[in-house]
Order: sequence, then structure tokens, then C-alpha cells
Amino acid sequence: MRVLVVLCVLLVVAFAKEDFVGHQVLRISAIDEVQVQKVNELEDLEHLQLDFWRGPAQPGSPIDIRVPFPSLQPVKVFLESHGIEYTTMIEDVQSLLDEEQEQLYAFHTRASSTDDFNYATYHNLEEIYGFMDMLVAENPQLVSKIQIGNSYEGRPIYVLKFSTGGNNRPAFWIDTGIHSREWVTQASGVWFAKKIVSDYQVDDRLTDFLNNMDIFLEIVTNPDGFAFTHSTNRLWRKTRSPSPGSSCVGVDPNRNWDAGFGMAGASNNPCTETYHGRFANSEPEVKSIVDFVTAHGNIKAFISIHSYSQLLLYPFGYKTDPARDQSELDQLAKSAVTALASLYGTSYKYGSIIHTIYRASGGTIDWTYNQGIKYSFTFELRDTGRYGFLLPAAQIIPTAQETWLALQVIMDYTKNHLY
Repeated sequence: MRVLVVLCVLLVVAFAKEDFVGHQVLRISAIDEVQVQKVNELEDLEHLQLDFWRGPAQPGSPIDIRVPFPSLQPVKVFLESHGIEYTTMIEDVQSLLDEEQEQLYAFHTRASSTDDFNYATYHNLEEIYGFMDMLVAENPQLVSKIQIGNSYEGRPIYVLKFSTGGNNRPAFWIDTGIHSREWVTQASGVWFAKKIVSDYQVDDRLTDFLNNMDIFLEIVTNPDGFAFTHSTNRLWRKTRSPSPGSSCVGVDPNRNWDAGFGMAGASNNPCTETYHGRFANSEPEVKSIVDFVTAHGNIKAFISIHSYSQLLLYPFGYKTDPARDQSELDQLAKSAVTALASLYGTSYKYGSIIHTIYRASGGTIDWTYNQGIKYSFTFELRDTGRYGFLLPAAQIIPTAQETWLALQVIMDYTKNHLY
């Protein structure tokens, strides 16, 4: 009977969602600037409906593109005609989505507490917000929930505050899920929240940190987009605000910040995945964080967590100039990725955004760094492309565990360098 119910649910969901049958993810190897530019030209061919999972970067860096089935032949012919090598990373995107959906509905039970919440599966917005309420109810002396704004579609935007008391103490910020399809990030954020309450007064390292600093954790930074990934399009990246004069919807919330806004590294085309929006902070999901951070005035570290590629990045993304504190940030990043690798051997690269991955303007941590938050970092979690945004749920807890080790290094360093 249970199998029949699961199958019925999967059929209902399948008919409601966008189909990716026959879509492939190609990994492209552009060996020089000429080939990188040729791949860039593909991005301008809107009729191909390409989805750049990992965009054009420096020669030699991998470029991952989801290609719809009707576009496979013209894209492959284009690449081959210019001598650009490629391999197929994902043979059929829909097959991975089907596996994910089966797991999603087969292993869900409604939790009555955070102890029996399933941290090894993906959850929707309602379930995550329910988890947050349980966590606050179970730990009222340590955790509170703050609504910092509303999304474009009117959903509340929540931040969890972990604090042992005091007003406007130095704080450490973590956000996950600003790009809605990066499900392992929101799942990791849920795990982090439980880890914090479980380890306080048990682990001396965390206890000492919370006795000196607060932690702000925004688990679902883009609630409209996240809800849309569950209801309609699992691979939706952007917000859900309309673009006047265009039928295309959404803004890339990691290109919408007032740091090199609208420069190279973002798109002015509303139909692209990296559309920067009409003006800086146009998206309420971004503006709510800007207002909160500005009003607080005492946030000492800001960590924005993405997937995928296994990277730890620091400013800048919109310009080649080194950050004032580049040497210190580089050493701290090195220490963090070393700690991360100590658990499962997961290898991370680290460096400035523009030199490690690609040019990106209007990004989160460039803005926070420019506001004086020295320890501003972006994580790109697992993996390096085998599954991309469709990381199997079995990897959620290992990903969160190893990332927490890196976060602890940055937390300790921040606490020890407050003044």
C-alpha cells in the first residue's frame, strides 16, 4: 500500500513539474581565450535555452552547461567545429530528478521534534520553517527567530539568532540557499542549526564562541525560488520577481548587490540566469539582508554558502584588484579548507572569486567586504560536477559535517581578532 501511495504522489508531482527528459550536462574544456569567447557566444543564443551551471571562466577551467534535448546536436556541432573538447557529465538530467523525487517522498515522516527530524533528506519550505519553529520552541534560551522582510511573493524571510544574551554583540552571519536550486545548502543550514544547539555547553569551542559572539543563520535566503523548485522547476536559480517589458521572470540575487553592480560578470538580459535586475538591491530578498546588516552594524564575519564546485572564495569578484586583506584572507581560507578535508578528504580550492572561478559583479561578499566586514567568504559545496545541483541526499550530512569544520576555523579566527 505504501508503495502505491508513493507512486501516486510521484505521478501527481511529475505532471506538475517541468520535464528535463533527454537534457544533458556537458563539461566543456576551453583551452584558450578564443575558445572561452566562443563558448560565451553560446550564452547569447537564447533559442538554445542553455543553462550554464558553471559559467565561462579562465582557460582550462571547466564549463558546465545543461543542454535541452533539442539543442544537443547544434551545440555539439558548434563545439566540434571550433575544436572545443567536451564530455557528458550527466547523460539524462530527468533520471537524476526521478531518483531524487523517489527518495524525497519515500523517506519523509513528519517530525515531532528536532531530534527525530530527518537531516539526511531534502525538505520543502514548509518543513524547514516548521523545523525552525521547533528549534526555537525547544531552545528558547539560545535561539530566536527574526523576520527580516518578505519575499516578492510575500513569503516571510527568517533568520535564526543564536545568542547567550547581551545587546548588539559582535556577530557571525551564515546564509544558505540564495540560489534556490542549490538544495544541499539549505539542507546543510538545517544541519548547522541543530549542530549549534546540540553542541552548546557540550563542546567547549562552540560554547566559548557563543559566550562572546552571536550567530545569525538564514537558511532559506530565496524562499520564492525555493518553493518554485519544489512545485514547478527543480532547477530554478533566481528570484520570482517580474521583469517589466519581458516575459522572463526572476533576478539572480547574487548579482543584485551594490558592489560593481551591472558591470561585467552579470547580464542585463532578464532571460539569463545571471540577470542583475533593474537596480542594486531591487530584490527584497537582497534588500532585507542589506537593511539588517546595516542596522546591526556589528557583524564581523559574513559567510554565504552556495553549491557546487568545492571552493572557498573571498573578494573580489567584480574587479581584479586584490582585497586589502588578501594575504590574511588567503591564509584563513587555507586553514579552513585544510580542516574541511581532514574529515573525508574532500579537496577544495581557495582564492579570490575572479581569479579562482570567474568574474562576477554585484555579489554578496563583495558588498559585505566593502561595508567593512573583513571576514567575508563564499563556499561552493560538493560536488565538482558529477551531480552538480542534484547532489544525492546521502551526501547531505557528510557535506554539512565537513563544512562545519571549516566554519569553525573561521569562527574561531574571527572571535580571536575582534579588536
